[in-house]
Amino acid sequence: MKKKDLQIDNETYLAKWLDGTISDKELRQFISEEDFITYKKLRLGISAYIDLEAPLDSSFESIKRKMEIKKIKKSRSLTLKWAMSIAASLILIFGLTMFLSNKTSEFSTSYSQQKTIKLLDGSEVIINSKSNIYYNENDWNEYREVVLEGEAFFKVKKGSTFTVQTKNGSVQVLGTQFNVNSNLDYFEVTCFEGKVKVINDHKNYILNPTNTFRKINGNPIEKLENTSTVPTWLSGESSFKSVPLQYVILAIEKQYEVKFDATQINNFELFTGSFTHENLETALASVFKTMDIKYVKKDDLSIVLSK
Repeated sequence: MKKKDLQIDNETYLAKWLDGTISDKELRQFISEEDFITYKKLRLGISAYIDLEAPLDSSFESIKRKMEIKKIKKSRSLTLKWAMSIAASLILIFGLTMFLSNKTSEFSTSYSQQKTIKLLDGSEVIINSKSNIYYNENDWNEYREVVLEGEAFFKVKKGSTFTVQTKNGSVQVLGTQFNVNSNLDYFEVTCFEGKVKVINDHKNYILNPTNTFRKINGNPIEKLENTSTVPTWLSGESSFKSVPLQYVILAIEKQYEVKFDATQINNFELFTGSFTHENLETALASVFKTMDIKYVKKDDLSIVLSK
């Protein structure tokens, strides 16, 4: 089949799926897992918008009419660009929170805070400081999927595929224990029990216990070994192995609600070591004295770094 014909067929399947003519399982045969997750959010956003705002916005009625199955069959004009532009426009106008407000459970942590939550299937998530996690309750039985911003440790009950979606990639398991850290362009996944599949840039990576997947700032993917049985941050200590200093600084900021001026140092210098969550002075000495970096407090919330 020619590439152009294949694109048209896939667009037709997408249109039928949005209309409910074909099932999720059928659509998955024609697109990648990451695209499927994106399409799910598109459908969820449109559905929530219809429930919340349709009586107030006549312009959206035209979009609904374009999605009617009869018009789709006649014109087949629903393209991937068109679908994604709708999602982007809706997100900009109403925000993802409004999309999912009726159907989403959301949990956040503050500075130096950890929070343990139980999911609908009994799985457990421990969220690290300044992190956020949310999931849709209505389709949980069909798709066990959570969205993570920050870092969390997961203890997943056996069952259907469990997916952690982040802006840097996704993680899929059936039942296992693993840690995910997704901050800025830092993406790290460590498997502690069972088996974990990491999806990044449309490629799959399988992790067994003690395996760590890491990708930083567009650099080549790293595969590391880890000897811990659980993340060290669960017991009040953040540990790093050859991590650029900018991400270590970010971790300190999240624990102690401080801000660093790092303009006078090399932010990309690698750090191996740890810092405590119990005392700021001890944490600063553990990181910066070992790297021969001076640190001066300007006030309780501001620290200047220099060589």
